[in-house]
Amino acid sequence: MDVKCIIFDCDGVLVDTEKIGNGILLEMAAEHGFEMKLEDAYRDFNGRNLKECFLHIENAIAKKLPDSFENEYREKSFEAFKTQVKPMEGIVTFLNKLKIPYCVASSGPLDKIRLNLEVAGLLDKFENKIFSSYEIHSWKPEPGIFLHAAKEMGFIVEDCIVIEDSKAGVIAGIRGGFKVYGFANGYNNEDLEKEGAVLFNSYAELDFLLQV
Repeated sequence: MDVKCIIFDCDGVLVDTEKIGNGILLEMAAEHGFEMKLEDAYRDFNGRNLKECFLHIENAIAKKLPDSFENEYREKSFEAFKTQVKPMEGIVTFLNKLKIPYCVASSGPLDKIRLNLEVAGLLDKFENKIFSSYEIHSWKPEPGIFLHAAKEMGFIVEDCIVIEDSKAGVIAGIRGGFKVYGFANGYNNEDLEKEGAVLFNSYAELDFLLQV
C-alpha cells in the first residue's frame, strides 16, 4: 500500500492521557457505587463518546448519575491534563521523520484535543489539521470522523491509514474502509487485533512497518 496520509487518533496515540482520564472517571464513579479496574476501563471506555461511558456506568449501578457529573468530570480532567499530559514515547521523532501529510481525528471536543496537544508540545505540528467528532456530530465506532478527516485533507480512503488504540476507533476505521494500525498497550492487544488492526508496540516499530 502506498500511504499518502496518516490519520491519528489523539488520546493514547499522540498524547498519554488515558490513565489520567480513566482514573478520574473511576474515582468519581466509585462515589456512586461503580467499581471497575483501570485495565477494564481502557478496554471499555477508550475511544468512546463520554456520554456512552456515563450510560455504561448508569446501567451498572441501575441509577442515573447526578446532572452535575459531566461538568465536574470535565473540570477535574481538564485541570489534570494541564499539568500531567505528556507526548507518547517516540511520537515526536516519528512525526519529524514523516514526509507525507498527517492529521488528528478524535471523538473528543476540539478544545480538549487542542489542550492536550499543547501541553504535550505537539500543537504546532497539528495546527489546521485537527478534526473533532463534535464538529460533525458523529462518534466512533461510526466511521464519520475518519471519512471527514480524509476528505478535508484532500485524500481518498485508499490513500490513508488510521492509527488507533481503542476498539471503537479500530471498528470506525475498518467500517470506513481504512487500513488501521493498532497501538498495542498490553490491555488492548486482543481487542484491536480481533477487529482487524495491524498491531505495533512502538513508534520505532511503526516507522519500520510503514517506511514513510
